[in-house]
Amino acid sequence: MNPNDAFRAEVEANIDGLMEDTDLQALSRVWIREATPYKWSYNFSWFGRPAIQLPNDAWALQELVWKVRPDLIIETGIAHGGSLIYSASLLALLDLCDATEKGETLDPRKPKRKVLGIDIDIRQHNRDAIEAHPLFPRIEMIEGSSIAEETIAKVREMASDYKRILVCLDSNHTHDHVLAELEAYAPMVTPESYCIVFDTLIEDTPAWLGGERPWGPGNSPKSAVHAYLKNNPDFEIDSRIDKKLLITVAPDGFLKRIG
Repeated sequence: MNPNDAFRAEVEANIDGLMEDTDLQALSRVWIREATPYKWSYNFSWFGRPAIQLPNDAWALQELVWKVRPDLIIETGIAHGGSLIYSASLLALLDLCDATEKGETLDPRKPKRKVLGIDIDIRQHNRDAIEAHPLFPRIEMIEGSSIAEETIAKVREMASDYKRILVCLDSNHTHDHVLAELEAYAPMVTPESYCIVFDTLIEDTPAWLGGERPWGPGNSPKSAVHAYLKNNPDFEIDSRIDKKLLITVAPDGFLKRIG
């Protein structure tokens, strides 16, 4: 076995061990529970914009973007725009790699890959900051409910121009809303790509952590994921991702399209 294959085999064995270590998995959930009241995920930014994500989850997205090489990333939930900027930067690097391999000159004013963000309320100060960012040419935004027919129709129209699509769902976290998002956007995911459902961890944390928000255990993104999968065998949970991350908001949330 060559050294590269040997290292990959070692990594897979590491992940096998993590999946079997239920104590360590439980300890990771305790860690997140204790960090959540301090809004730990609010403390990070990407290229100048707040990105309300755990660093481990951002790293996982980077690995998937390199593996899938999507032409379009669809994201529900924009907030401060850091996640859009992050995805745009990853797609910019993919375009750069493609151009380098082909010996072509990359024109940053005409990006091949794009990010589409959807939010029911794009606050003006966030919109201004996103539109002023150097990576904005790679970003499209739609203001409206992610589950409104008009919004879905606009997204479908844009998605029809792209061959490989990855989806990230991170807006309203109630069961009904996330299930409606899955029904609308998961079919746009191309085979071997992913639909990432964030904040499935809500199902496994105390209800009091959600404060006055309308979601909680039994009414969460994870409950929506499992309801969706009952009738959609084209997707399966890639448990190896969240088990290797340990610290993640998306247990059972990395859905791979297999059909």
